[in-house]
Amino acid sequence: MKTTILLSDSRKTECGAKQFLARLVVRAAPFALLCLLATLAFSQPSAGDAKQRSRAVRDLAKQGADGIAGLAPYVTDPSLEVRVEAVKALVEISGPKTLDPLVTATRDTDPEIQIRSTDGLVNVYLPGYVKVGLSGSLQRVGNSVKGKFTDTDDQVIDSYLEVRPDVIAALGKLATGGAGMDARANAARALGILRGRAAIPDLVQALHSKDDRLMYESLIAVQKIRDPSAAPDIAFLLRDLEEKIQIAALETTGILRNRAAAPDVRDALTHTRNIKVRRTALEALAMIADPSDHALFLRSLADKDDASRASAAEGLGRVKNTGDRTAVEKAFADEHKMNARLSMAFAMVALGNLDSGPYSALRYLVNTLNVNAYKGLAVAFLTELARESNVRQALYPFLTAATKDEKIQMSIVLSRSGDRDSLPYLETLSTDPVPDVAAEGIRSLKSLRARLP
Repeated sequence: MKTTILLSDSRKTECGAKQFLARLVVRAAPFALLCLLATLAFSQPSAGDAKQRSRAVRDLAKQGADGIAGLAPYVTDPSLEVRVEAVKALVEISGPKTLDPLVTATRDTDPEIQIRSTDGLVNVYLPGYVKVGLSGSLQRVGNSVKGKFTDTDDQVIDSYLEVRPDVIAALGKLATGGAGMDARANAARALGILRGRAAIPDLVQALHSKDDRLMYESLIAVQKIRDPSAAPDIAFLLRDLEEKIQIAALETTGILRNRAAAPDVRDALTHTRNIKVRRTALEALAMIADPSDHALFLRSLADKDDASRASAAEGLGRVKNTGDRTAVEKAFADEHKMNARLSMAFAMVALGNLDSGPYSALRYLVNTLNVNAYKGLAVAFLTELARESNVRQALYPFLTAATKDEKIQMSIVLSRSGDRDSLPYLETLSTDPVPDVAAEGIRSLKSLRARLP
């Protein structure tokens, strides 16, 4: 017997709906499967795609300068790994065509990219810098980036080189708002090397950061730029409790010849028990050369510390009281420390002794250009002295029988302090048969011509 089950209309409707849904699920399964596969394919594309893009960056890097245009878009890639590879490649290639993408890279929020792009920008104007820059020692652990600043920070580009304003502006922004203090301090160092005068306000702002490394690098940058307008803005650091910062502030005050800060410098000299601070304060006063410190310089000429004797002699030379010449000449004859003797030789020439004999002060300064350990100091003294026409005229005859090192260093002196009367001598040096002499002669000639009105 067949059993017939009768359903109400509502029940029939319910069963029909369930059958419809079941058929829909079965029919939709292939489409759902496709959606699932697509989701899986695109949920982790970044890993595979980033690796491919990194390979593309490395391939473009092999093209050298021809690959720069292709590399440029990758500095804004979504993947940090790709951006780092792109910046590394651009820094390696270097050259003026990399400036635009490297400036773009400075706007990145990652400290490693900011540091590498900063060093890359400097490297365009100072080839080889990346080998000694901060990026050469970078180590990355997760999101943390660490590097080691070198203690030597005396590099600066030739004065005839013109740095693009947008490069200086980009570095100025990094110095005040970079992603981490290392990136900011590295940008400050770069501004000093590139003589970034337009970024002085950024460096002054960085001096208020309370970070010792950033403050120190900003002070050294101000020293290199040598803009006297910055002098009043660093006076507050002359009493800084951190020795390294105070010493750098004293040095900078002296280099900028800020006479208004002399009372604060004297205060530091009087109240410190730190011999390094005392020496630097006296050196700063010697640079400022306020006549009111004349008695201090005379008294310090016999100080037991040779660095203090050196500063005292320099101060007397810059005050230019011709009555001091006898005292300085006697001190020079009695002195046995070379740094103090060089300072006393400087003072003697500054006070009018232009004798060029074998035992003269001027001859002593020129001869020291052959001594690696002291030639930098001799160049500094001769550069200052050669601003006077009569000193330059006394120096020119030395070039006739000068050694290779003397010719090279005197080229530098004339490039910094020469005038139109120096052009024929540099032109002669630029054609010297010794390649190193000729190369420096050409560079110095460019610097002098760029400086002359």
